[in-house]
Amino acid sequence: MLKKTHYLIFPLALALIAGWVGRGLAESASQQGIPDYMSVFVGDEKQETSKQVATNNVLALDIAMFGIYDEALTTTQKNFMAQHPVIMALFSNQGGRLLLYRPGKPTLEAPPVPVEYQVYKSVGHSALAIFELTGSHVATVADHSWMGPMAAFRAANQTALGTIDAADISSADWRQNEVDVLKANIAFMDQCLSKGTYTFADIQKYAQTVKPWLQNNIHWGATIQVEHWMKVVKDWKEMLGPDWDKTYGLSNTLYVARQNNVLFSTLAQFFGKEAMNDRLFLFETPQFVTTPDQMLNVLIRTVSDRAVGMAVFGNYYLMDYELMGGDGRKAIEATDKKYGIPVFLPPLVPFRSTEWPFRIDPSQGEGPALIEQIK
Repeated sequence: MLKKTHYLIFPLALALIAGWVGRGLAESASQQGIPDYMSVFVGDEKQETSKQVATNNVLALDIAMFGIYDEALTTTQKNFMAQHPVIMALFSNQGGRLLLYRPGKPTLEAPPVPVEYQVYKSVGHSALAIFELTGSHVATVADHSWMGPMAAFRAANQTALGTIDAADISSADWRQNEVDVLKANIAFMDQCLSKGTYTFADIQKYAQTVKPWLQNNIHWGATIQVEHWMKVVKDWKEMLGPDWDKTYGLSNTLYVARQNNVLFSTLAQFFGKEAMNDRLFLFETPQFVTTPDQMLNVLIRTVSDRAVGMAVFGNYYLMDYELMGGDGRKAIEATDKKYGIPVFLPPLVPFRSTEWPFRIDPSQGEGPALIEQIK
């Protein structure tokens, strides 16, 4: 029976053999009498050149930096959260989540948006689902692969319609609006299923039928959401008192929800212009829904890098921008000249900017900016 130390020495020996032979430091594996079954360990790599070795030694510094950086961020986050309250507004299918972090106190989570908001959103999405289903099959409608999913969704709409009178809706007029959408959904699907076919013109006609009711849902849902969150932030600001001036705010978004972002715009009403991009941030995330820990990580990285910018380069906000961006602009301009193409770059702006973090110059676009402006 092997002793305990053998369990440690044996795999270590294999690793040493693999590293030694795998780097091709001397003779090939066959010349050293290493059996074939050891080939998966040792490989048959050629010896690196001195230039490759030297380059890899330098590149290893960047890899090592990330470990040191992450460890430093842990300390930074602990210190930061001990000094600053943080209001975090997260996207969710329920109309958002708002969290308040306070130094030395438990995290507060605000009550959710009233469920009526979700009712309007859900009914609105029912029309979107019908468009997605029919639109994605319109070129292959004859194969009838859409009929099963449509029949199932028609049943779901009928169930919702049958119980709509008991749903959480505050106004009789608003309830009738939902009834109208659901009835239009069912009528359109019945038409498609009974005929066994439909055309793009049929989809367009259905879309125009439900459009005014969907606009109502959008208006009511937005009103409920905004009124709820503005009261939450107002109450939290009053509760924090003088600590508000050192409070940070952040929200997340995907590209498609960046312009006129409801949660971020709500926070901005209370933080004001001077806090924009200083203590108030809109962070783009790879998904609509993200976690509080991920958001805190982005915030702490931003604040931590500002200290680096100030200590090394003498500007507190420098690291909020692509560090090589300025020289990148110069390189782009020079390369544009070489290729004979016009320079197309945004104007230079100061590192410290209180500009909204999305499109704000109407002269750079054309056409409607609100649903009711669409003709």
